[in-house]
Amino acid sequence: MSKTSISGMTGFGRADGASDGWTWSIEARSVNGRNLEVRFRGPPGFDNLERLGKASGQSRLNRGQVTLGVQARRAEAGAAALKVNEDVLARYLQLANQLAEEGATPPSADGLLGLRGVLEAPEEDEDIEAKAAIEAAIAASIDEAIDALKASRLREGQQLLPVITGFIDRIEALVADAENEAAAQVEAIRERFTRRITELAPDAPGLEDRIFLEAAALATKADVREELDRLTAHVASARTLLQQPPAGRKLDFLMQEFMREANTLCSKSATTPLTGIGLELKAVIEQLREQVQNVE
Repeated sequence: MSKTSISGMTGFGRADGASDGWTWSIEARSVNGRNLEVRFRGPPGFDNLERLGKASGQSRLNRGQVTLGVQARRAEAGAAALKVNEDVLARYLQLANQLAEEGATPPSADGLLGLRGVLEAPEEDEDIEAKAAIEAAIAASIDEAIDALKASRLREGQQLLPVITGFIDRIEALVADAENEAAAQVEAIRERFTRRITELAPDAPGLEDRIFLEAAALATKADVREELDRLTAHVASARTLLQQPPAGRKLDFLMQEFMREANTLCSKSATTPLTGIGLELKAVIEQLREQVQNVE
């Protein structure tokens, strides 16, 4: 995958491991988020894993709500490792013999072994170094799970890229249409103003000069060249940002600038076709904004 590929924020990664009688599995999930938030759920007795897991996520990801789930289990001691507590068994046998003399049924071996305290697992001293080694191995698996999550988010980014690029291309085409239509605004304003003035005061002295001045003033107010120039610049900025990930936050801000210029374009429009272009432009920008919210 290209280092310049944008990433999405939705994905899943998993890693499994085993060592020294321990087995574990890690799942890393993420969804959209304005900032980066890493949540951790882990097994008891491995308190340091939360710090390591969050640090791993923060070093690899930039945005999104990330959940790390760690499950770890130690193999239970087998029957061969169990031992009989002879003192406890002797007390049970003494009681059983007394009851048998009184007519009770003698106990079976299975019954005696099932009594509390007769069978016990050998106590194991906690090996601090061994536990630290297991914790380090689990932490390495957490890194693997987050790397798998990151790869999943990159695949989502590869799917998002053509969609986002398509919307940007459409905005660029609409801006070009608006530029062509805006060139006709001055003449449309002049014709409209001339028609109204001649209807109201056809014989007023200096009518042509007044028409020219008023039409020029209205055309100045309706001039949308600055808005179109800024929209063109925003299109170029969006394309540049897509080549410089992570760009999600900057693209979010750029969408606000896009919409601001489109709103101004609509408010200045003096012709129905230009208004129609402005409205379509706003619709496409909103569609682009929805997609940008998925970008890391």
